[in-house]
Amino acid sequence: MDPMLLILIFGGGAAVILLVIGVVVTARSERSLVEERLGRYLEEEQIEEKKAERTSPVGDWLNRRLERSSWGEGIARELARADLKLKPGEYIATMIITGLGVGFIFWWLSDRTSDFPIPIFGIVGFVLGLFVPRVFVRRKQGQRLTRFNDQLADMLNLMVNGLRAGYSTMQAMEAVSKEMPPPISDEFRRVVQEMQLGIPMDSALANLLRRIPSDDLDLVITAINVQREVGGNLAEILDTISYTIRERVRIKGEIRVLTSQVIYSGRFLAVMPLIISGVLWLVNRPYMMQFFNPETRIVGIAALCTGAMMVIAGYFVMTRIANIEV
Repeated sequence: MDPMLLILIFGGGAAVILLVIGVVVTARSERSLVEERLGRYLEEEQIEEKKAERTSPVGDWLNRRLERSSWGEGIARELARADLKLKPGEYIATMIITGLGVGFIFWWLSDRTSDFPIPIFGIVGFVLGLFVPRVFVRRKQGQRLTRFNDQLADMLNLMVNGLRAGYSTMQAMEAVSKEMPPPISDEFRRVVQEMQLGIPMDSALANLLRRIPSDDLDLVITAINVQREVGGNLAEILDTISYTIRERVRIKGEIRVLTSQVIYSGRFLAVMPLIISGVLWLVNRPYMMQFFNPETRIVGIAALCTGAMMVIAGYFVMTRIANIEV
């Protein structure tokens, strides 16, 4: 038999076999990639279902009622901004438990054998305890927002370098989610996941802005949306915005240093009446109980309320003086 014919037969057979193997391997790899992507979301759903199974019937009922109301949506938005993995019902339950605990402490520290039998101190402690989780959430929001704003300029530089290297906008965001530290990596990872699930880019960025209410981020998202509609060099736009944000962060840092004395003075002056009242309550309790004697109760309570209102007003005035917009 002709050697060329043998070479053609064996070569053609080998090429067909390799082609079949390549098609099978490619199909399996694509299927495994899709299964891997879907598996991550299925695992997250299973984790959420397990968490839901561990909740109490009262918590489920409260969560269902809050999810249907605008108040529940506001609570969920506040918790998302603070990056707290709590449901609105769990947050309300935490507020009630904290209020009861602080109210009990105030009632236990008060003089229960005095001539003032109304548990006013327990009620005051309960009201103050209701605000403790809210103060904690606001503090977490402020800390997270500050970290996000500090990382925003570096994030823009990374996106600009990626866009100039030939990345698309989504690929540049994915690079940010892999290369940058939290919290900005977590937020952009969520944006990329939403876009992979089919959500439009403008909606995913709007969700990001709802979770991170930053003026600098609003400027960046507006620039990206405008560039997608009218065109232009997005890398140059983001580079200019990055320089603006860096200068704003620098000026804010200088202002923070100059106004720190006013801020801490306002905090100290607001807390000082509470400290003095607590010391007098422990050292000379009959003297403090003069505010609550039956003969002078009306005047004493009115004086305490007036002093509290003046302290709160002074604190907010000094805070507004130190709050300089840049």
